[in-house]
Amino acid sequence: MPHTGDTATRIRLDKWLWAARFYKTRGLSQDEIDKGRVQVNGQAVKPAREVHLGDAIELRIGPVVRTVIVRALSGTRGPASVAAHLYEETAESVAQRLAAAEQRRLAPEPAHTIEQGRPTKRDRRDMQALRSPDPAGRWGDRWSASHDEH
Repeated sequence: MPHTGDTATRIRLDKWLWAARFYKTRGLSQDEIDKGRVQVNGQAVKPAREVHLGDAIELRIGPVVRTVIVRALSGTRGPASVAAHLYEETAESVAQRLAAAEQRRLAPEPAHTIEQGRPTKRDRRDMQALRSPDPAGRWGDRWSASHDEH
């Protein structure tokens, strides 16, 4: 059960991020903090920093940047419905996240921008036919399963 007002409760940042289900493992949360992808109240922090009620945590997960306010403390990972009560995402963060998702949705498919890539099997056969001196290829004339002796 999340703690809301107990000042004696001390929760490490990496453990809180794991309990709030931002990262799958505590090790991942530690790595992301060490890489500078997590800031508390606008400052770079270490994984062992204590989380306090009202802290503003900014975290980047892939292309998404979220800003959340700590509303409760918990060091145990529970269901997502309980984890959602540990924080409140700011209105600006929600708007930015939705705008970025819409922009990614409207962006062109990356595969369609590739004009020339690896040739297909049909392309290779066509190129081989153009390179061979005999336009028909005559592959069957050169190689035969029968044994002819003249």
